Amino acid sequence: MALGIYISVPFCRTKCSYCNFASDVFSRAVFERYVQRVCADVAGAVDLAEAMGGQIEREVDSIYLGGGTPTVLDGGQLERMFTTLGSEFDVRRDAEITVECAPGTLTSQVLDTLLRCGVNRVSLGVQSFVDREAAAVGRLHKRATVLDDVARLRAAGIRNINIDLIAGLPHQTAESWQESLRETIAPGAPHVSVYMLEVDEDSRLGRELIAGGTRYHAHFVPDEDATADFYQAACETLEAAGVRQYEISNFAREGFESRHNLKYWTRQPYLGFGVDAHSMLISSDDSAEAVRLATADSLEKFVAGAPTQRTVVTSTMALEERFFLGLRLNRGVDLKDIELYFGEAAGQSIRRIVGELVGDGLLQKFGEIVQLTRRGRLLSNEVFQRFLGSNAEVINASI
Repeated sequence: MALGIYISVPFCRTKCSYCNFASDVFSRAVFERYVQRVCADVAGAVDLAEAMGGQIEREVDSIYLGGGTPTVLDGGQLERMFTTLGSEFDVRRDAEITVECAPGTLTSQVLDTLLRCGVNRVSLGVQSFVDREAAAVGRLHKRATVLDDVARLRAAGIRNINIDLIAGLPHQTAESWQESLRETIAPGAPHVSVYMLEVDEDSRLGRELIAGGTRYHAHFVPDEDATADFYQAACETLEAAGVRQYEISNFAREGFESRHNLKYWTRQPYLGFGVDAHSMLISSDDSAEAVRLATADSLEKFVAGAPTQRTVVTSTMALEERFFLGLRLNRGVDLKDIELYFGEAAGQSIRRIVGELVGDGLLQKFGEIVQLTRRGRLLSNEVFQRFLGSNAEVINASI
């Protein structure tokens, strides 16, 4: 089975107030050291994977550069990473190759580099087409910047474009949210990602909201009910425009679903490089289903050579993953497939949980197919939690 490859580039022009990723503003002096470390890891990936007990194929059918903002690197640094990948792996001619870009970072030099490297998909971190909302969370672009980037990408032949939006930003209203949706649909973007604002202690805005403060425009953040309404409005508006939901946060025109991200949700093998990058490989040991690898979650530790961490995925964990990843997809999970793979005892235990969640209005069942309801998508973490740790005994008994 062909691999997906992810490269994390944790550098930004500015740190957005809502961001809880392992990315930040760093001196350009560290960029070169980082690229060197990533390239060295790519060169040693096969040996590392085998040492960690994972099966690895050299054929690659998707590459994703995420961040951070990969396009803050210069053209030479970007090209060196792609060249290293091409020398170590067999990248298919029809591979989906995605790069995340912050609007306004797509210079002519960077765009030329992307084209030379075979990039055929770009994800723009727009978040809002309303200038006031974008500025409130530290985004540096304006609406006109995004529209210009989209036009230039299309003129260069890159038509597979994703637009990221966030529901629940400071100052957002039902009317301004519809404005962002209209501006997203108007240029015909074939893929849209819609995220609801996360409130946690891993971002400045989240901490301020929890504290009840006013910094970072926290007192202008819509409440949870309004944010949920924005998300539902996005589902309806995008569906009406032919951009159909296929995953909790992702919508696409037919044929434009993210092939790379589908690897995560369907548990296909992938390798991750860079800060806080994760991998999943089929286990070379019959006693385990897979191995998951994780790199250091800070730039300092990663550049210093911190070792990769390994987690063995047992049958119990694999079953849990099948549900909390598979239910993210609108197509849902096939209970008959679960029983065929994990055994009838595990299937019966799962069916009891499914029955309870159907009764709660969080899941719906069509024959053997189980899917999240609209309410279930809003409370998906609660649904997923019900499947965690509930099947260890029945699975272990059936092995």
